[in-house]
Amino acid sequence: MRKAKICLAGAAAAAMVGFLAAPAVAAPTDTTDTTFEVLAGTLDIVAPAAADLGTGAPGGTITGQLGTVTVTDSRASDDASWVATVTATVFQTGTSSPPETVLPEEIDYWSGPATATTGTGTFTPGQLTAGDAAPLSSVTPLVAFTHSGGTGGNTASWNPTLVVNVPLDSIAGVYTGTVTHSVA
Repeated sequence: MRKAKICLAGAAAAAMVGFLAAPAVAAPTDTTDTTFEVLAGTLDIVAPAAADLGTGAPGGTITGQLGTVTVTDSRASDDASWVATVTATVFQTGTSSPPETVLPEEIDYWSGPATATTGTGTFTPGQLTAGDAAPLSSVTPLVAFTHSGGTGGNTASWNPTLVVNVPLDSIAGVYTGTVTHSVA
């Protein structure tokens, strides 16, 4: 009889373990609260870090392209208009004391046509041709490119040309200055 009780107790324990270890029944559906954030877009301009326009003699001109300038408008605005402008510092050479200078007003800028655009609206170069070239300034921004109308995002790229009207009294040396593009 004792043997039967032990077997019966063992069977009951095994059944209880099996009952406790049975897999849970899954719910037929479940939900996940999900969020995401849309950030405000930006209006940005990117220009080359450096450019070498070449060489020239006093009284002559030095002509060279600056490299691609790109405006990217990701503001997704109902009116995606913007104006890109350009200014320059005084260019100077460190070979003399005080340094010799070429003023920004002695350097003409022309944007030329767009090399690439995306989006809707009207893209307009500030100076379409070499005949439209205008002098730079350290104070008064020169319009380089504009975008009017359109909605949503857009981009425009151009490769501006600079024409340095080298003053007749310029001394030999490498002249360095900064050309700054801005967009608003």
